[in-house]
Amino acid sequence: MRAIAKFLRRNRGFITFMLCMVVFRSAVADWNVVPTGSMQPTIRIGDRILVDKLAYDVRLPLTRVSLRHLADPQRGDIVVLDSRAADERLVKRVIGLPGEEVAMRGNVLFINGRAASYAASRHAGIHDDLSDPAHYETERYGTLRHAIRLSDHRPSPASNFGPVQVPPGQYLLLGDDRDNSLDSRYLGFFPRSEIIGRSRHVVMSLDPQRHYLPRGDRFGAPLD
Repeated sequence: MRAIAKFLRRNRGFITFMLCMVVFRSAVADWNVVPTGSMQPTIRIGDRILVDKLAYDVRLPLTRVSLRHLADPQRGDIVVLDSRAADERLVKRVIGLPGEEVAMRGNVLFINGRAASYAASRHAGIHDDLSDPAHYETERYGTLRHAIRLSDHRPSPASNFGPVQVPPGQYLLLGDDRDNSLDSRYLGFFPRSEIIGRSRHVVMSLDPQRHYLPRGDRFGAPLD
């Protein structure tokens, strides 16, 4: 016990710093590594994204207990969630809000019976395009505007689904890489309580296809 007490006295500054970091990353802000391409082209494989954990709630550190409700996710938000259905942390985009009817026909999104509009766009540097050629479109619905990736030869069977109605307290989330995303089309709706934060920026990015060399143009890049 004396040895432990002596160690704590000698290292109290470091221990205090580490405890503060744990609390900060648990309840205020954190960064999350993105190992998959389900949000391409918006988020690249190897991006480290900043997660704002105060975007929607003030939570008790190291728990999911909300001490104060600040806001609710809005359509278009890129959210980070601890999904019980997927048994892992996911990064997806909010598409359907509670009470809305959502459907998809040939990768065309319908919300409350109204179709989103699409315009061709160009994106370079996506390594998956070498093995799975794809094209890109800008999806628009109201204030929602973002790029999506569509496979030329491997369309997802979930390019047609619904219509479904989003239950109260839950959200319909999709990946921007529509033919390569495990999202609400497969896992169902995601409870509000599982959403832990929102991401709007890349912190840094390492390219796994180039020996994890930094992607300088991705550092601090905004996420639309």
